Amino acid sequence: MSDLKKYVVERKRRDREFAEGFVESLIETTLSRDILLMTRVDKPALLRRLFLLGCDYSGRILSYQKMLGQLQDVGNTTTLAHYLELLAGAGMLKGVPKFSGKKVMQRGSSPKLQALNTALVTSQSRLSYAFAKRDRDYWGRLVESAVGAHLLNGAEGTMVEIYYWRDRGHEVDFVLQSGERLVCLEVKSGRARSDYSGIDAFTKNFQPLRKLLVGGQGIPLEEFLATPIPNWLE
Repeated sequence: MSDLKKYVVERKRRDREFAEGFVESLIETTLSRDILLMTRVDKPALLRRLFLLGCDYSGRILSYQKMLGQLQDVGNTTTLAHYLELLAGAGMLKGVPKFSGKKVMQRGSSPKLQALNTALVTSQSRLSYAFAKRDRDYWGRLVESAVGAHLLNGAEGTMVEIYYWRDRGHEVDFVLQSGERLVCLEVKSGRARSDYSGIDAFTKNFQPLRKLLVGGQGIPLEEFLATPIPNWLE
């Protein structure tokens, strides 16, 4: 075996061991101690499966009924919503609500699952950095998850609320709201997409303060991730 092949094999082994250690030491510790020991959870296995599902579907909109189907559980949507709140409180996974302008409708909407740290996503995939970068669809979802995690973490403790928006075939990745001020945001992540008509449709309906495009010819990803969230609503 050549030195290069030995290096590749050894690198893959070390990456695998690191991912396994991350899952065991951080993820399982948080689930077991920060949630299961502090709160009554009648279905701990369902909580764990929901977390794994959220990592797999981070950045995607999924109804509670579809979640139950994916999780193959006879539980109810109220239980899933409660478990999502527990995972959000532990800084792991959150269900981003749909923006509608009405609080009641927002609370009852299908959530957009969002891991609060992209390491939670990549540690489950076990893909190498090089392979992940070559997979356009996977890398695009990872970029969107990074933006979503930044928004949710950065909005914590502020007056800013984070949503997504979808209506009649039009969609906006994220909506930022502070009082009457709105900002709509699209992530140009490299994933296949025909257009960004969602921003135009949202603007027509809600007249946002700003329209942001992150990535591509828009705001550089590094610049966006370095900017405090409330700044975009000033």
